[in-house]
Amino acid sequence: MINEEILKKIKSGAVVKVSERIKEKDKERISNFKGVVLARKHGKETGATFTVRAMFGDIAVEKNYPINSPIIAKVEILSSPKKVHRSKLYFLRKVSKKVSRQKIGVAA
Repeated sequence: MINEEILKKIKSGAVVKVSERIKEKDKERISNFKGVVLARKHGKETGATFTVRAMFGDIAVEKNYPINSPIIAKVEILSSPKKVHRSKLYFLRKVSKKVSRQKIGVAA
């Protein structure tokens, strides 16, 4: 479960690092995924999610995380935007990494 303080800070434009538990056969390990939050949906409901987008070279990867998932070990807020004019940042899919940093005002 994610802490209430961190839930309030997870908003579009924030750069987060999500640590998720991955089970492989009988072993369990922690995998980190660092990226920009594109959207947060459904508030604090049972099916609430947030979408994180990361760039690995020229390939972009997006992951949807349920807020109430036991798979999530920890969420760290690395930086938060000063001012974002939209609640869903889907336009970042079409622009480069440099332009996206300028638009949302975060040094990621």
